[in-house]
Amino acid sequence: MSSSPPTSTPTPSGFTDRLRHFLHDEAAGGVVLVVAAVAAVVWANSPASGAYTSFWGHYLTLGWGPAAITEDLQHWVNDGLMAVFFFVVGLEIKRELVTGELRDPRAAALPAVAAVGGVLLPAAIFLALTSGPASAGWGIPMATDIAFAVGVLALLGKRVPVGAKLLLLTAAIVDDIIAIGVIAVFYTDTVSALWLAGAVASLAVVVLLRRLGVHAIWPYVLVGLAAWVCTLESGVHATIAGVALGLLTPTGSVGGRDVLDTLEHRLHPFSSFLIVPLFALANAGVDFRGGLFGEAMGSSLTWAIALGLVVGKIVGICAAVWLCVRTGLGRLPEGVRPLHVAGVSAVAGIGFTVSLFIAELAYTDPALVATAKVGIFTGSIAAAVLGVTVMVLAGRRGASGRSTGERSESTSTTP
Repeated sequence: MSSSPPTSTPTPSGFTDRLRHFLHDEAAGGVVLVVAAVAAVVWANSPASGAYTSFWGHYLTLGWGPAAITEDLQHWVNDGLMAVFFFVVGLEIKRELVTGELRDPRAAALPAVAAVGGVLLPAAIFLALTSGPASAGWGIPMATDIAFAVGVLALLGKRVPVGAKLLLLTAAIVDDIIAIGVIAVFYTDTVSALWLAGAVASLAVVVLLRRLGVHAIWPYVLVGLAAWVCTLESGVHATIAGVALGLLTPTGSVGGRDVLDTLEHRLHPFSSFLIVPLFALANAGVDFRGGLFGEAMGSSLTWAIALGLVVGKIVGICAAVWLCVRTGLGRLPEGVRPLHVAGVSAVAGIGFTVSLFIAELAYTDPALVATAKVGIFTGSIAAAVLGVTVMVLAGRRGASGRSTGERSESTSTTP
């Protein structure tokens, strides 16, 4: 047996660097997202509230002739720009599956099981508290807003161990995978088989271009645009095309460059600092005047969402993690204690962006949409406050434990 030390592969360090940049962008993007959301609420409740409604309701036509698409500005953001956001999500999912935590089944078991627990229980709580048309929004409390959640943990700095941040990020990505499936399957009204076939054919062309060794990006952009149009016209939400294209992006070196890394490096800041804040500005503007807030607080829909995001996420994730560790299916990351898991579970209840997105898909009644948004605001704020409180407590207990250990070691070594 050789006595030389084992050589380490460059992948882990490279992945750590990419993870650090990803977390930095998400944390900073979370701050911009908060500013945009506050601006939307202020605008919608100001004397210029009519301008808010009319601006985002203004129709814009792109294209010409039979190929022209007409949408209001809010839907251009939700259906168009958010496809880029979901493309970046697809890229990150692909990276996690190939080089990240999800590539190892045993390492992926804990965050995957945690995400499932944090999806099923919120949906169950929601369905138990709602009935009739309101029950269509059961997917709303399932979501976790990565930018907001990571931003909250970033505010706590070194009080949060790296393992806890990684657990949150990986579980949130699995949560995104589930949410994407829910949007595609359950929030699609009618499907045009012809247009859907066109979308599938466009994705097949992407695969063909890869097989032919096409390295230039512009052909993929054109085919990707065709896939987006076909998906939009098919009845399946257009953002699914973004996810599919992200998952088809190759990893590793292609034509002398890392395509996935290049695309993510270029698009992730654009997504975090422009697209997601624009989405918040277009969708978070709820006019609370005229008794809306009081009415919403008396609605079972509001509490179904809020309790799903807070109680459902905390109990669902904590129970799933406990079961996973107890059965030996997975183990906690280094430096992560049960109280950290509780804090991560609470922060995962910040469902702002994707929750708002699903609310717009689930309801056609403006009153239900407005009430759902109040529930999302209430639950997400409560989850953030509770998560910060638990994480601060976990940090103090950890510091207290280390101090006790140091004193004990000092006493035991005293002659």
